[in-house]
Amino acid sequence: MSRRPPQEMIEALKQFDTPSITNVVATYPTHPLCLGLYNPWTENWYTDQTIKCMYPEMDRTVGYAVTCVYGLPDPNFNNLTFLDVIDALDTSPKPTVLVIHQKFPPEIAGKVGLSGGNMTSAAKAVGCIGVISNGPSRDIDEIRPMNFQYLLSGISPGHGDMAVHAVNVPVSVGGMDVAPGEIIHMDENGACKFPGDKLEAVLDNVIALQKEEEKRITALQKATTAAEVRAIMGGHSYGDEKK
Repeated sequence: MSRRPPQEMIEALKQFDTPSITNVVATYPTHPLCLGLYNPWTENWYTDQTIKCMYPEMDRTVGYAVTCVYGLPDPNFNNLTFLDVIDALDTSPKPTVLVIHQKFPPEIAGKVGLSGGNMTSAAKAVGCIGVISNGPSRDIDEIRPMNFQYLLSGISPGHGDMAVHAVNVPVSVGGMDVAPGEIIHMDENGACKFPGDKLEAVLDNVIALQKEEEKRITALQKATTAAEVRAIMGGHSYGDEKK
């Protein structure tokens, strides 16, 4: 069992960009430092090109996933409200990343400015530091100084009536399947996830990988011939190292 507090390890992961995290989570399954937590192509463990970072100038964002589903009001179901989302954020380990699956009809899905200044302020009050959603949101200028990251499909200024359909259920957002409690790492490249119990292993391996890559890149930057590059790469492509 780790002696390092989870929050300390989460903070340490912010030293690394999201592609580096994917490298040790699953991208290079034959590399000794890759944990191989997922089949990199068949499992949905990172976001696709439909998700855009609203504040690329911000630091990396790392936290525990809290999930919810939004859609149009249903007269047969009104059991949940945004306050239930707030309760889920409040009871989760901190910090949190809210993952919102927007389920709206195709004709309006692109114009639902779902989360704005009020929702963001409420979520931040209970330890949330970012949102990922497969739809748009709004109030981008208002949220910018809050140091709160948004990964969205885009931006839209308005919305109509909407409702919470589920809280803390498995969701799929922008090509990434997320379960409550998983760790989310995100930056201007997108987001990836991994199980909370792999936090220490991911941190240890990404630290080791960075040292390995720094040594390789330093040597490559000094190389002047293909033979030197081949020697530095050990005769194989990057990531093809055998465990």
